[in-house]
Amino acid sequence: MTLFQRAHDIVAAKANKALDAAERPDEMLDLSYEQMLDHITQVRKALVSIAASRKQLELQDQQLQHSVDHLQDQAKAALALGKEDLAKEALSRKAAAQAEMTGIESQHDQLTEQEEHLEQTLTALQQRVNEFRTKKEVLKAQYTAAQATASVNADVAGISSTLGDSGAALQRAQDKIATMQARASATDELLQSGVLEDVGGDTDHIQAELDEAGRAADVDSELAALKAQLAAGDPPPQALTQS
Repeated sequence: MTLFQRAHDIVAAKANKALDAAERPDEMLDLSYEQMLDHITQVRKALVSIAASRKQLELQDQQLQHSVDHLQDQAKAALALGKEDLAKEALSRKAAAQAEMTGIESQHDQLTEQEEHLEQTLTALQQRVNEFRTKKEVLKAQYTAAQATASVNADVAGISSTLGDSGAALQRAQDKIATMQARASATDELLQSGVLEDVGGDTDHIQAELDEAGRAADVDSELAALKAQLAAGDPPPQALTQS
């Protein structure tokens, strides 16, 4: 070990000793409690954000369903008027809207699962915070009593007979603080790692053509079904036959 390294270790040891002497268990307990409350606030904010995103997807799904129903009526009415190209276009748009609804449903399921997980995490975290708050006040009272006793005995006899007990109480308080801080940090990391995965993404050119061909086949099949309905005497929607 070099002389410089030895000097550095001595300085660091003295600094740590001074820091330990300056720390107050009651202040450390209060700080840990405030940090845990901050974690609860972060979880609640995440819940609000996820719930808002889920609600937005639900509204989009409702709008798309309305479009699907409207396009179905348009295709049927157009075919009744002999405008087959217009009917086919309406059915193509309907198929695209239904494909978009499928993607929204997948995202909605993921958001719902995350929301339920965060609600469970929040409940467990709130319970731990309540338990910590109770223990914190007990430890603070013990520390205050130990500090007062040590001060009185030191003033009277010059020696604090309770110094050993006070040191043990301080060590227990520091151990509990370290445990709670580790749990809070672990909870924070778990929450921050639960990000939404991107369920979108572009497919390659061949896959896109295959998807388009599949939709066109579905449209042709549905167009044939509409023709069969009209041939069987099924009347077109009243609103379009009057126009």
